[in-house]
Parts: sequence; structure tokens; C-alpha cells
Amino acid sequence: MASQIKTTPYWWEFSAPRDPGGSVPRHVDVVVVGGGYAGLNAALTLRRGGASVAVLEARDFGHGASTRNAGHVSSGVNLGKGSSSAVRSPMERSLSPAALQAVREEAAASFDFLEARVAELPQGAFYHRSGRFVGAVSARHFAGLQDKADRLGARIVTRARQREEIGTDHYHGGMVIERSGQLHPGRYLHGLADLAQAEGTLLCAQCPAIAVTRSPGGWTVMTPQGPIACGRVIIATNGYSGPLLPWLRRRIIPAASYIVVTKSLPEGMMDRLLPTRRTIADTKRLLNYYRPTPDGQRLLFGGRATLRAQDPARIATELMGRLGRIFPEIADVGIDYAWTGTIAFTFDFMPHLGEHDGIVHALGCNGSGVAMMSFLGHRAAQAVLGEGASAFWNLRFPTVPLYRETPWFLPMMSGYQRGMDWLEAWHR
Repeated sequence: MASQIKTTPYWWEFSAPRDPGGSVPRHVDVVVVGGGYAGLNAALTLRRGGASVAVLEARDFGHGASTRNAGHVSSGVNLGKGSSSAVRSPMERSLSPAALQAVREEAAASFDFLEARVAELPQGAFYHRSGRFVGAVSARHFAGLQDKADRLGARIVTRARQREEIGTDHYHGGMVIERSGQLHPGRYLHGLADLAQAEGTLLCAQCPAIAVTRSPGGWTVMTPQGPIACGRVIIATNGYSGPLLPWLRRRIIPAASYIVVTKSLPEGMMDRLLPTRRTIADTKRLLNYYRPTPDGQRLLFGGRATLRAQDPARIATELMGRLGRIFPEIADVGIDYAWTGTIAFTFDFMPHLGEHDGIVHALGCNGSGVAMMSFLGHRAAQAVLGEGASAFWNLRFPTVPLYRETPWFLPMMSGYQRGMDWLEAWHR
């Protein structure tokens, strides 16, 4: 079975990674390192502000996480990681009430920004505002969702009415967040690239940034195709950040996430499993997330089965086991695709936008980056242009002792989270 599974993303069947053919310039106003959602949205805003821009992508455009995600579009950031609203994240504890409210409002604005940006794309991105159902894996987690529902503008769904949203009794109720949606990640990425290129951005594929050094009047970015002189640099590499800037790398935790896509479902099965066609997530620590594919024929199912890089075909067995526990009738359908991508966690579970030693950065999406990274790329460009101030700008960006560039603690984190999920399942 594993030999028959495609280990490239399902999205690549329709929007494969490609080289837009941009040549490496000798000089531009701004170099953006990273050709994903953040980098391309930064380029669009910079061009519309009058700056010349080159976007450097280490592989072909569309090779990284921007086409490896599930295409869930959320309406903010995950403030508060516990099952109860009384459990506050490090960021919440460090900000004043006014600053925290400003962060929440700006995070919510990322959703509106994403919807407006998608509307600009000539070919669209199969986007629609579907809403999201969050399933509580225990009665305690359901109580936590009830605590959070008002702040999130969500609607509580009791276990008695759960099948109106999802065809399973696996959860202890949940909540529905209407300001959520879904899109085709590949179509969105390449739509951004086409739009940026049409507006004059130089898109340089197979062109990693090797070094960034100060030079008279600005910076020099060294690439395999030669140096680029520029006035400003934006780093938008997220989970694919390498050793280019050690200060940033010490604050980013690259971790793996895995996705499978089933074979085409039998007629009528999708109506029973996901009658509302919403995106779904649950409250597990090593969470599950899923949705219908844009054609409505298959189910896409993702999860953090482990935070370490593993063979996706092997992890597919575990993911299908999880899916079968939620929907027993799908157990024999089988899968056609299984792949992995790298997300970027931060130690305070928050995305970060700011400037260090003269270089602007926008990264750290914590697995919820379709809208947020798009928006922070835009805000990074505004900062370079001197337009407006962001509530996220230069918030404290923590790291921990002994962490350099290798996340040696991921096996322990995965083991702890897996153990806690097992204990809660046993207790349930």
C-alpha cells in the first residue's frame, strides 16, 4: 500500500511548484527572502508603494509550506493554549490589557485581509467562508470551549446536536467559528506569484540567500547567482529558516506536520461525514484537522502525529487510524496522498513581526499561517515603506537557554503531548 501512495501534496496535481523565470538583479530597493505567503504579500505591498523588489526562493515557488498545508483559513491567533480560558499563554501574561486587545484586533484583521487579497486573484483560489467546527475531545475540553466561545465570537454545539455539524459521536460537543474558511493552497500561492510578477516583482527561484551583510547605503545579499545590493531586507522563511540569521533561528522551532488525502469517497458518504462542509479541528495537543477537498470528492486529514520529520507514507498509517476512530465507515476507503511540511513554532506560541539589527522579519505562524502570514508579510512591507504601526511590531521574541539551531527537545515534546492525549482518551 505504501508504495502506491503519492508523497507529494495533493495540491500539486493542479498547481505544481514552478520557476517564474525571474533573473537575479544587481540592485533593488528591497530583497525579500522567502517566496511563500508572507514574502509574496510583502512584495505586492512594496511594489504598490513604489519600491523595486526581488523575492528569493531557495527552491521552485510553491515547494515549501505554502502549498503543503491544509488550506484552512482562521480568523486570528491562538491566544491561550489550555483547555480553559483561565490558562493564559506567555504572550498574554506579558502584555498589558490594551496591548493584548490591539494584538487580538489586528490578528482578526488578517482574515479580512486574506479575503480581500484572494478577491484580487484573476483565477481565484477556490476560497469560500465555510466556518470551522472545533471538536472537544473530552468533557473538560468542552467546558474550556464554553469559556472561550464569547471571546472568539463562536457558537457552542452540544453533544446532543453535534451530528448537525459532523457525522460522529467521537467528540463531546464543540463550537463553530463562522469567521473561518478554506482555499486551495497551491492556487493561492501561484495566484500571488502571478500577481506580484505582473506588477513588476522579480521572482528568483532556485536562489537561496547565502549571506546578508551590511554595505555602504544598505545591504548585500549573497546568492549562488551573485550578490544583490539593496536598501532593506525582509526575512519571511518561517519553518524553512536555515542558518542565515542565527538570532532568528534560535527563536523558531521547525516541526513537522502530516497530511493524507483519501481516495474518492463512495456516493453520499461526504454528506454523512461533513454535512456542513466546514473545516474541522479538535482540541488534542497533537491535534487533528480535516476538510473536504475543493471538488467535494475526497477527505483531507492532517495531524501532528509527531513533531519530528518521518516518512509520510509510514505516518499515513497512524493518521488513517485516527480518521477511522472518528469515522469508522471510512476505514476501508484508503488513501492516495500522504505528505509532510515544516511549520514554525515559537516559544510564546505567537507569530512575530519586527526588526533586529536592521533586518525586518515576519515569521512564526505556529501552524495557523494562511491568513496570518499573508497579513504579516503585508505589514512588514508597510514597515519598510514607513506606513503605519503594527501591534505585533517588535514584541518580545523569546528563546530558551541551550537552543541554537537543532530542536533537540522535539522528541520529548512529542512524547509528552502524546502521553497527555492518551491519558485524556483513557479517562474519557
